[in-house]
Amino acid sequence: MSTKGKIKELEASVLDAFTAQIRGKVIFPKDPNYNETRKIYNAMIDKRPAMFVMCTDVADVISAVNFGRENNLLVAVRGGGHNGGGLGLCDDGMVIDLSGIKFVHIDVEHSTVRVGGGNLWGEVDHATHPFGLAVPAGIISTTGVGGLTLGGGVGYLSRKYGLTIDNLLEADMVLADGSFVTVSAKQNTDLFWAIRGGGGNFGIVTSFKFQGHPVKNIIGGPSLWPIERIEEVMEWYHTFINDAPDDLNGFIATMVIPGAPFPEELHNKMFCGIVWSYLGGPEKQEEVFRPVLEMKPIFHHVGEMPYPAIQTMFDEMLPPGLQWYWRADYFDDLGSEVRAKHLEFGSKIPTPLSQMHLYPISGAASRVGKEETPWANRDAKYAGVIVGVDPDPSNAEKIKDWCKDYWKALHPYSTGGAYLNFIMDEGQERIKASYKSNYERLTTIKKQYDPENFFRVNQNIQPAR
Repeated sequence: MSTKGKIKELEASVLDAFTAQIRGKVIFPKDPNYNETRKIYNAMIDKRPAMFVMCTDVADVISAVNFGRENNLLVAVRGGGHNGGGLGLCDDGMVIDLSGIKFVHIDVEHSTVRVGGGNLWGEVDHATHPFGLAVPAGIISTTGVGGLTLGGGVGYLSRKYGLTIDNLLEADMVLADGSFVTVSAKQNTDLFWAIRGGGGNFGIVTSFKFQGHPVKNIIGGPSLWPIERIEEVMEWYHTFINDAPDDLNGFIATMVIPGAPFPEELHNKMFCGIVWSYLGGPEKQEEVFRPVLEMKPIFHHVGEMPYPAIQTMFDEMLPPGLQWYWRADYFDDLGSEVRAKHLEFGSKIPTPLSQMHLYPISGAASRVGKEETPWANRDAKYAGVIVGVDPDPSNAEKIKDWCKDYWKALHPYSTGGAYLNFIMDEGQERIKASYKSNYERLTTIKKQYDPENFFRVNQNIQPAR
């Protein structure tokens, strides 16, 4: 869009008429709960929208989209507020907030799960677990369903059941012109293709329908080795995880043990860790994890637990309101040069919560074609992310510098591009590199459904010219 309208320049009667249409609340900077409302997961982001539209239903979303378009407003869309770059907020514009649109409906006969656009994954796990079902999704339960899904969805179940987008059956959407559509493999198929990895570029998803899978309990938990052994462990892990059955997942990390529930002798020390999730059942645990134990971890705490328990394992350690700085890349291999860089930077983690993760993109996630969804990196072995994390804003530069230096050291060995849910606001070329050959098709679909780039506060796909 061209020059943006200013909410503060709108006549009071215009704002009053709009507010009267909204069933939820409309919050302005003068309201006492404004500062609380503008908080998101990453406290490093400090944006000041001119208004929040707290939607409770689809009608609210349609009204907000029409109001934003008609008044040429800058608009951001917020679901769970977990986006690393803070793209659920915008300065001086309007935020369409979906947190009031929550429901989880389970079709037991077909094992499908319909979820509201404002739900968090912990709410979905809570509802599906009694039915012995789960939807593949991330590693932290406070993550929003919408943002994680539209960006791809890597998590504990990826090797067995694919990415979250591989389990999306249908979605309801409000488009930039205010119209409401349902997308699936049978209707509005171009839009259905685009939203499975294309982010929030094509409309606001007010409900998702997922395929659930039979998951009740898992065998999970961490194994830890001193950081000095990371090169040896990574070399072993690369072969082990890529040869492993789909039932086994484990992401590898450089990390500091910050405190309880870990033993005191591990506290504040740097480790190479692997967090495991196995679906094959306790009777096979000894056999499956024997090679892990043969690597002689200094700590190995793996056992049976409900699936929601592993999804919430990091929630207490990483609550909303911390300072976060992200960098990411895809990798094919963990060669000697890569392993050496992980030893170097994993040995100087600046704060107890800062860490690096490598998530395997193998098993079922790798067996979807690169052009079947916009998520073009099915041939990469790992989605890597480096995050500087700390509660203290005075440490912001320290965690940024470590994160950037770590990333710069590894980037020459990457495949190019990154999992877009793992990056900050890094520019158009980075986005193009991540979508690879799918980017052109995405721009064509964008032009058809959002030619004025109304939905632009995101990892933006610009309309084809």
